[in-house]
Amino acid sequence: MTWLVTGGAGYIGAHVVRALTYAGLTPVVVDDLSSGFAAFVAEGVPFVQGSILDKDLLVATMTEHNVTGVIHVAGYKYAGVSVTRPLHTYEQNVTGTAVLLEAMQLCGVDRIVFSSSAAVYGTPPGELVTEDTPKNPQSPYGESKLIGEWLLRDQAIATGLRHTSLRYFNVVGSGDPSVYDTSPHNLFPLVFEALVAGRTPRINGDDYETPDGTNVRDYIHVADLAVSHVEAARKLDAHEDLEPAYNLGSGEGVSVGEIMAAIADVTGIAFIPEIAPRRPGDPARIVAEGELAARDLDWRMRHTLREMVDSAWTARTAALSA
Repeated sequence: MTWLVTGGAGYIGAHVVRALTYAGLTPVVVDDLSSGFAAFVAEGVPFVQGSILDKDLLVATMTEHNVTGVIHVAGYKYAGVSVTRPLHTYEQNVTGTAVLLEAMQLCGVDRIVFSSSAAVYGTPPGELVTEDTPKNPQSPYGESKLIGEWLLRDQAIATGLRHTSLRYFNVVGSGDPSVYDTSPHNLFPLVFEALVAGRTPRINGDDYETPDGTNVRDYIHVADLAVSHVEAARKLDAHEDLEPAYNLGSGEGVSVGEIMAAIADVTGIAFIPEIAPRRPGDPARIVAEGELAARDLDWRMRHTLREMVDSAWTARTAALSA
């Protein structure tokens, strides 16, 4: 079985590609390198540089490589910036998904695993997010991911498309020292880049109603995430029933203060974070329940917080010395 991984040269997509290969499935990558890197594509994996907005390229790739399924990771992923770039976000995440689905239909490819997001929930009303928690996206990014789920649902009604969507929370760590998180907006890269530059990392608010006063969020290791993508692909290949969407979360969460302490310990760089004011709208705690994914997608937390930090820092320092 050959699986097309859109965005397979990005941080998450590159891990998915490696997990597919390890599981004995055959990946092929399409990526426009707008945020990915050709060097992140595993050696020996076919790589086609191009956009998911290019239907002809997608059809040619699927045909040439006898693609049987798609893991759709490509997209514009910066929730905060999407507020100032809504049209770009919708073009990449909504139009791009529609074009991909059309190319799949033309090629007779009838199964897809979609990279969705916790952003579909917005600020949830409770502390533990389940798949049934009301959807209230608060950015064009979150809205575009929810629309992506609807597109899959509607295409399934029309054509029998088999699909599932995986809603990520905070993805960290590295399963391969040659691949690391390059996002300028995620917590781990922000802290690492500050330390590398000799600056003191910052915490936004330390007066929340949490054990140490800092936000509690759900951090999951990227390699664990990749395993569940592969399991979803295998279940679709086997024509097994899957839920339309799954949360990939820890059920417990970790505070930003705990993250900072773990980073200081792993890096050996002692620091006391600067405390900045709260960011407007930041809830004290958002943690996801992952029971459905544990039941169906071999989802579990295989890495401790220290292991998450250590793997991420090892990959980042390897990049610095390359």
